[in-house]
Amino acid sequence: MSWNEPGGDKNKDPWSGRNTENTPPDLDEAMRSLQNKLGGLFGGGNNGDDNNGSSPSLKGLGFLAVGAVALWSASGFYIVDEGNRGVVTRFGEYVETTQPGLNWHVPTPVENVEVINISQQRFLEVGYRSGGSRQRGMGSVPKEALMLTKDENIVDIRMAVQYQVNDAKKYLFNINNQTATLKQVTESVERGVIGGNTMDFVLTEGRSQVVADIKTGIQVVMDSYDAGILITSVNLQDAQPPEQVQSAFEDAIKAREDKQRLINEAETYANDIVPKARGAAARLTQEAEGYKSRIISAAEGDVSRFSQILTEYKKAPEVTRQRIYLDTMEEVMSGTDTVLVDVKGSNNMMYLPLDKLVNKSSNMGTQQSANSYQSTAKPTTSSNSINPSRSSSRGRVERGR
Repeated sequence: MSWNEPGGDKNKDPWSGRNTENTPPDLDEAMRSLQNKLGGLFGGGNNGDDNNGSSPSLKGLGFLAVGAVALWSASGFYIVDEGNRGVVTRFGEYVETTQPGLNWHVPTPVENVEVINISQQRFLEVGYRSGGSRQRGMGSVPKEALMLTKDENIVDIRMAVQYQVNDAKKYLFNINNQTATLKQVTESVERGVIGGNTMDFVLTEGRSQVVADIKTGIQVVMDSYDAGILITSVNLQDAQPPEQVQSAFEDAIKAREDKQRLINEAETYANDIVPKARGAAARLTQEAEGYKSRIISAAEGDVSRFSQILTEYKKAPEVTRQRIYLDTMEEVMSGTDTVLVDVKGSNNMMYLPLDKLVNKSSNMGTQQSANSYQSTAKPTTSSNSINPSRSSSRGRVERGR
């Protein structure tokens, strides 16, 4: 039943009982209760009066101080992973560089440790950003990429520098912004190297030389800064003329390639013809040497034979003269089909199988036909026999006495 209905309890109205609500606890009372609890924890006690709280004893405060110091000291332990170095500073001043393993330093705020990874390969992009597209004209930073060459042409260079820290102390203290400094040095050295070479050299055969010069130049400058940075590699990601002249440059490259192709074809033709010509020249030389040797040998043989004939001629002039005559006639008549028979002062009949002699002499040769003729030429009578002086399909002469 509601409080305002007839017969209802008037003491249950919304405003009834406000005088009997509990008031919030007194703040001083709460602090005294907390002090009593802490005093009991560290060996303190009450003096019997609840209104007079007791403070911690000296022994309790000592334990608390020792615990705090122990926790503070334990916070100074740290572990340096393999490949890292810990740089310890005391109030901002360098103290030491710690090696991998468990180390300790005076905790903060006295000393601080900054761990530097010296084995990590770090990358720096100049002229482009890998977050963009790799396509031409995308991801490029023209302010960094466009450079002037020695012959007053503009090229678009995109380069990636790979480096690592080789001295943690120098890396932290000798330069303020390591990445920005390295980037500015790289761009400066790059512009110097590109500006010292022509456009064709940079874009074609000189790419490796340009990269090597840039790497060396960056390392020299960073060493002069004592930056503690080692340049491990420099990669030329792209080297092209500006997009506005790309088509003209492609035509120039095509013409250069055609020129090189024609040169290669000419060299191939020369490599094919020259050895053949040299071989032919060597063959002609050898043939000439052989002809020379043959002629000299023949001449020497003729001289020797003439000397021998002369000696025999002096001994028997008539016989030698007759022999020379017969040999000469045999040589002259060897090319004819005429058969000569010497029948001087004789009427004897003889049988000559000329058909067999001709066929046999054609197959057997000059000397064999002559021997065959001598064996087949038989006179009809034994007295005053006449030997043929010439018989051969070639006209060889056989002599009889």
